[in-house]
Amino acid sequence: MNRPVWIRHASQLVTLAGGSSSPVVGERMNELAIIEDGSVWLENGRIANVGTDAELEEIYRTRAEEADIIDATGRLVTPGLIDPHTHLVHAGTRENEFNMRLNGATYMEIMNNGGGIHATTAATQKASHEQLYQESKKRLDLFLLHGVTTVEAKSGYGLTLEDEIKQLEVAKQLDEEHPVDLVSTFMGAHAVPKVYRENPDAFVDVVIQEMIPEVARRKLAVFNDVFCERGVFTPEQSRRILEAGVEHGLLPKIHADEIEPYEGAELAAAIGAVSADHLLRASDTGIERMAEAGVIAVLLPGTAFFLMAESANGRKMIDAKVAVAISTDCNPGSSPTVSMPLIMNLGCLKMGMTPAEVLTAATINAAHAIKRAQEIGSIEAGKLADITIFDVPDFMTLQYRYGVNHVHTVIKKGAVVVAEGALVR
Repeated sequence: MNRPVWIRHASQLVTLAGGSSSPVVGERMNELAIIEDGSVWLENGRIANVGTDAELEEIYRTRAEEADIIDATGRLVTPGLIDPHTHLVHAGTRENEFNMRLNGATYMEIMNNGGGIHATTAATQKASHEQLYQESKKRLDLFLLHGVTTVEAKSGYGLTLEDEIKQLEVAKQLDEEHPVDLVSTFMGAHAVPKVYRENPDAFVDVVIQEMIPEVARRKLAVFNDVFCERGVFTPEQSRRILEAGVEHGLLPKIHADEIEPYEGAELAAAIGAVSADHLLRASDTGIERMAEAGVIAVLLPGTAFFLMAESANGRKMIDAKVAVAISTDCNPGSSPTVSMPLIMNLGCLKMGMTPAEVLTAATINAAHAIKRAQEIGSIEAGKLADITIFDVPDFMTLQYRYGVNHVHTVIKKGAVVVAEGALVR
């Protein structure tokens, strides 16, 4: 095992302690459980002790020579950031669509004309496993450099059984070989393939009868997701797909109410989805039902920003006692970014969230959105030693100095994997 690591004299140690049993909602999202002049002792890949530096000095002074000591004086220490919604594994880019949108084309117009998801599907279907692995690994390295230690990764650019399996197998290999942990989501219902355009129900049957059982049999995913949107999958089709996933042990998630109100939030509440994501156009009724059902809202401010659309109303959802998480939605068409720090900035600037709320949303609530909150998302004894150190003195400065990567050090399972802003090879 690695030597113990002793992080000392943090200007602010943001622990987020106390939120592991259930998602953090309402005013509690502003409670970060901060320790000034904080200290953390990491051993055997886990957090062994947390407190002020004086407290840990009393306990560990005789063992100091055993440990690699990290001086965090003047720096902010947080849990490793968690991205609970990405389309990490894909091939190719779509910068041409960016120019099309700047000239007035909408997301759905581009998609219905063969671009969008269909363009990336074509590139991903053509790509070999090795090509997908190498392209996705580069993105994962960048996530790590931006302080992210766990990523959810969706399929959905295969749209055939063979190619969906290929995406999920790449994600599995990355999880095994890369420092960042991956949690996989099957999303065969990301779009209706062109060959099924006149009979989308036939493709729904393929997803339910062929894809879901095989993904479950191979144990390649934890979650099952669907793009519930007019022109993609209807609420009725989405319900069928998600219920089929549940029958095979896949937990439901849903892309909901992104382009227009389409009862996606209401469906998420009705079926007990772990999360409903996007929610730019979620109805007041849908938000209320999500709060009652305990569905987490995973908000994606980078997507709205890049599509030049109005962001989801994070302020309204938090005030309605919906648990809110945030994510990059890293994908080649509508949010080609890996910067969770920027996403936190946008949460403040575009969704009415406070600096404390966005940090909660990017850590402990993001952990709940991928069912990992017992292991990650806060700095508490017994949890995995996933830590990010920022070269700013406090969490307010982290949001104030927007658009800058302030990551100095990243520790994953007790090992330093980023030092002074560079990957440790």
